[in-house]
Amino acid sequence: MAKQPHLLVEEGDLNEIALIPGDPGRVDRIAGLCDESEVVAENREYKLVNATYEGTGLTICSTGIGCPSAAIAIEELERVGVETVIRVGTTGALQRGIEIGDMVVATGAAKDEGTTKRYESATYPAVPDFEVLSALVDGAEGRDEEIHVGPIASDDAFYAETDEYVDEWERAGILSVEMEAAAVFTLARRKGMRAGAICTVDGNLVEGTQKGETDDEELPEKAKDNVERAIGIGLDAVLALS
Repeated sequence: MAKQPHLLVEEGDLNEIALIPGDPGRVDRIAGLCDESEVVAENREYKLVNATYEGTGLTICSTGIGCPSAAIAIEELERVGVETVIRVGTTGALQRGIEIGDMVVATGAAKDEGTTKRYESATYPAVPDFEVLSALVDGAEGRDEEIHVGPIASDDAFYAETDEYVDEWERAGILSVEMEAAAVFTLARRKGMRAGAICTVDGNLVEGTQKGETDDEELPEKAKDNVERAIGIGLDAVLALS
């Protein structure tokens, strides 16, 4: 098999389970918590590292922003033998009382994006694999971390999330909004892969705070701290699922 055109990897290059942050910079942060790591490939928004955590091999692969680039990552990861993917990302809260720095484990993702519609009807659910979902919840409980567990939304247009959109999501009981999970869940289901997602809250749209509005950097300090705690939960899930 030739190298994949975007990830620049081929069969046998990667491990069977992968953590998939959106941000390429977060790949290094995850690798820094592992015992050993080695860069495998780097191209565009995609950076891939093989690592070992407590004796278990995993791959870390960034997906970039949005469902189109996430779908490319899932397509090419599956082609080279990856069987399980866990998104470790950030998300904007849609319910009052969900604070910056809190963590959300998704039980499903509303398809407010266009990529999955090229694969299937919007009536088909974008849901995580139960084993991965359970491993993330168990991992949080094992670390005495409080998490919010429930449905999220995946949206294409970060700057077009109007008050009307936010009000509708809030009334529907959607916990938070991000930009990749619907594609990750959908593509994984269609390809027989396992998938899940844990995200750290970086703002609360209902309460009027959005990523970058509360600090000079993209993420507030509490969110940055809790991203690392979410990564720890993700790594524990890797051990449970391997």
